[in-house]
Amino acid sequence: MIETHSAAYRRASFALALGSFLVFCNLYLFQPMLPVMTEAFSASATRVNWLLAAGTLALALTLVPWAVSSEMIGRRRVMLLSLFLLPLVGGIMLFANSLLMLSLARALMGASLAGFAAVAVAYMAEEFSPKALSLAVGGYISANSLGGIAGRLFGGFASDAWGWQGAVAGMTVLSLIGAVVVARLLPPQQYFTPQRGQLRHHTKHVIRHVQQPVLWIPMLIGGINFALFVNLYTVMGFRLVSPPYNLPVSWASMIFLCYLSGTLTAKLSGRWSLRYKPLNGMVLGTTISVLGMWVAALDSLSAMLAGLLLISSGAFFTHSLAYAWVSQKARTAKATATALYLVHYYLGGSLGGFYLITCWQHWGWHGVLAGGSGLYLLLYGLCWKLGNLAPMSETTVANASS
Repeated sequence: MIETHSAAYRRASFALALGSFLVFCNLYLFQPMLPVMTEAFSASATRVNWLLAAGTLALALTLVPWAVSSEMIGRRRVMLLSLFLLPLVGGIMLFANSLLMLSLARALMGASLAGFAAVAVAYMAEEFSPKALSLAVGGYISANSLGGIAGRLFGGFASDAWGWQGAVAGMTVLSLIGAVVVARLLPPQQYFTPQRGQLRHHTKHVIRHVQQPVLWIPMLIGGINFALFVNLYTVMGFRLVSPPYNLPVSWASMIFLCYLSGTLTAKLSGRWSLRYKPLNGMVLGTTISVLGMWVAALDSLSAMLAGLLLISSGAFFTHSLAYAWVSQKARTAKATATALYLVHYYLGGSLGGFYLITCWQHWGWHGVLAGGSGLYLLLYGLCWKLGNLAPMSETTVANASS
């Protein structure tokens, strides 16, 4: 298997990280542009949120079909097909002339992104040694963070300079170049044999995974964690372009540099899991995030930035540990299990946007604090429940697999 410090590890981990970078660049390109799009299409913040939510929702709904397809045609083929669809869909978006058409194109983009996101961790789980897997997952999620930062910054500055069409065109070119590089570097799979004609068999695995609390609860943790994380940033963007701050979109998009703290903690999560209990790390990450939300409530730009740094640090730490938990505890159909985790993750991101933006529109940041605190309490409850199940997890999963 692929071991750390080998040439194969460097090639594979870089290719997977680059693919992850491209996926998240495209997924979050429009997030900093939402205030601009409210003016461009004369629409409310809730309606314009579909430009972000359509992508994440479509991604969530197509993850499992992509994962099942990868069981039949192979992980590498699915990942490369997904990446080469990105520039094609980017070209389609350039011809959208209404909010509805652009939202539908964004949904198509989300469905295209899902192919890579659904199976990348399963590829690592099957090809990497256990130690290499723990480190590679942390690096992969760090690339998620960097891609999210780059896509948002590019969207903010490019839309200020060339309009939203210019931002989409630039990302389309970048996606094509990146897809070619990944295709050249990503090694073929050695430890997985596709099995055709077993759709019913894989559907049973979907049901079986959801029926196991030791797998399903971390999926819920991932979804709620992401609902809070990504949409606290969205609401902060609206807050900064509104009075009394009135920042331009390009400057407001600089808040996404705070994702860098999440890049660091995602990488550190792999080392944490080698020395401490992953569940304790999820509780720690949640605590750091909720502290950040309350710090960001202070009416000061420096406090807002400090709060966002804490939110990113805790959210990515929790996400990395929950994601790795699911991939390791699932004894069979790992691609399906990790895809189900991401279904919950991105459904949380989609629905959480409408929830927190509604809190913002009606009650300002105090409403966001109240709504967010309720979700954080739910996270703590799920961690407590998972802690009660953890001592039995090995037996539960083994029996279910057999």
